[in-house]
Amino acid sequence: MKRRNFLTTSGLALGLLTLSKQNSFASLLQEPTYKFKALRNNVGAFTERGGTIGWLNSADGFVVVDAQFPDTAPHVISELKKLGTKSFTHLINTHHHGDHTAGNIAFKGIAGNVVAHNNSLINQKAAAAAQGSEAQQLFPDTVFTDSWELKTSDELIKAHYFGAGHTNGDAMIHFQNANIVHTGDSVFNRRYPFIDRNAGANIKSWITGLQKAMDQFDNDTLFIFGHSLDPEKYTGNKADIKAFQNYLESLLALVGSKIKANQSLEEILKIESIPGAPEWQGDGIQRSLQAAYEELTS
Repeated sequence: MKRRNFLTTSGLALGLLTLSKQNSFASLLQEPTYKFKALRNNVGAFTERGGTIGWLNSADGFVVVDAQFPDTAPHVISELKKLGTKSFTHLINTHHHGDHTAGNIAFKGIAGNVVAHNNSLINQKAAAAAQGSEAQQLFPDTVFTDSWELKTSDELIKAHYFGAGHTNGDAMIHFQNANIVHTGDSVFNRRYPFIDRNAGANIKSWITGLQKAMDQFDNDTLFIFGHSLDPEKYTGNKADIKAFQNYLESLLALVGSKIKANQSLEEILKIESIPGAPEWQGDGIQRSLQAAYEELTS
């Protein structure tokens, strides 16, 4: 082969190889960032951005717990549709916060019913009115106060209200045959929680509610958490519930001791960790400290 032809051919091949690698790299960048995972007994979880979504692939149709955001909810809908041509019978909201309910709108005309605690509906409407975003909402049409049940051909779902905690409208959703509980934001796994006092949050009641949950569910129960410090650890067991309860107890004890020592809120907000609960990390410790201070001094 002549040198000029060799260089031309080699350059063309190198260019094609480089282009191929670039296209492959580009395709990698376009791969979904979400994770859609089956857990057991046709119950699974979806993570992308915002609160963890739970789902049930029942013979009667799909049931989804929480909806994240308008741009992420279609991803879980798409993944579920790959499992079969069936209806979405119910969308259940664990509470009203936007990272759990803003994606409700993606289920408009798809989900048969939207279910939530009555206080969750009140809070969602109030938040939407304050933001002028009513048109972007799909509000629950089915509400409950203490509990709610749905029986499918292969699963029994029960929503439990254990009292005010993260808000005054949080529910835990139990898929009884699979023995999986979606805790919503009633549990933040090793991550500093958001305590929404404007929506009726109460730390003392939260501690009591977690005890009720531990009494209600057994040692084989698998829990899906609303948020976790490690994105991979969005599921856990009763020991994780107990650990979070200990965090809340330690938080109240610490802030209570500082108040008795006549420390100001400004001094308390400088605290960088919670003694007795060092596993809880990340951003937002000040939210916990201020919520505890307000609760103990109100």
